[in-house]
Amino acid sequence: MTVKLTRPLFAAPIALVAALALASCATAGDAGTDAAEETTDATVSFSWDRNIAGEDEDPEYETTTVEVPVDPETIVVFDIASLDTIGALGGEIAGAPLDNVPDYLEGYLADDAFNAGTLFEADLIEIEAQQPDLIVIGGRSSALWEDLNEIAPTVDLSPAGTFEEGLETSVTFFGEVLGAEDEAAAALEELEAGIAEAQEATASVENGLGVMVTGGELRALSPSGGEDGRGLRGGLIYDVFGVTPVVDDIESATHGEPVSFEFLLEYDPETLWVVDRDAATGAEDAQPAAEVLDNEIVQQTTAYQEDRIIYLDPVAWYIVFGGIDTTQLMIDDVLAIAE
Repeated sequence: MTVKLTRPLFAAPIALVAALALASCATAGDAGTDAAEETTDATVSFSWDRNIAGEDEDPEYETTTVEVPVDPETIVVFDIASLDTIGALGGEIAGAPLDNVPDYLEGYLADDAFNAGTLFEADLIEIEAQQPDLIVIGGRSSALWEDLNEIAPTVDLSPAGTFEEGLETSVTFFGEVLGAEDEAAAALEELEAGIAEAQEATASVENGLGVMVTGGELRALSPSGGEDGRGLRGGLIYDVFGVTPVVDDIESATHGEPVSFEFLLEYDPETLWVVDRDAATGAEDAQPAAEVLDNEIVQQTTAYQEDRIIYLDPVAWYIVFGGIDTTQLMIDDVLAIAE
């Protein structure tokens, strides 16, 4: 079976997801070999639509399929959401861009984990020397595919489809690869229930607004409108967790639409959901979001007066925004509204 990156997310029953996972691994032993011996060369096929156009050309997509070994010993990961999921399902990461791994995921790194480069540039010499069995890229690192795939089977887990579709695809896929199908199905079931609980919590509030604070300025976040892409991550508070936006015509942009403090007072959202981008990226000498919003204008808003300014985990929502542990962090952030 080929795992595609565009599967219905959370739409299929969990039992079906598990069944598909179990069916996907095939062994390549001789027909006459005992079943107990048929444990080598098992693979899972993974397919996605890869942009093969040049940097300044219009996107042109080609379906790419890679055979991934089951139970790989040495895994190198550039996509932090995938690192999260692999670790949560019992896998261990041998190499990654170590400077970009958040503290709460460091426990998934091997004790002797090596630095594989950055999110944009791979240390090809070091990676080849480590002889990995699997390399995982996504988002910022997608352009590395051709070079890395010459070293080891390389799959691209860049976001595609809705958030839930991408989450289900990655969790199911890594469950198959790691031989942790039951754990993957259980994790999806738990996250699905958590998201539903968070949606119930946000339904009790009439409206809200997601904002990103960066460089001392505010940027209003918009729903994604069903579009794909990592740049639309700001819409997750609406698209996934059911917050009704206080205003519908916010411009969709990677870092949101610039707005003033007066904008907050004019539209007066009942709840303000805040992502501190500078905290997420580790910007030096940046003013914390809580200080930026501590002014007389914001203090006149309903969100401030009702104590409904909720500061979202900046790394989870801006850097990672996917993976098993990170999605649970996001759920917990949203459930803060019910406290």
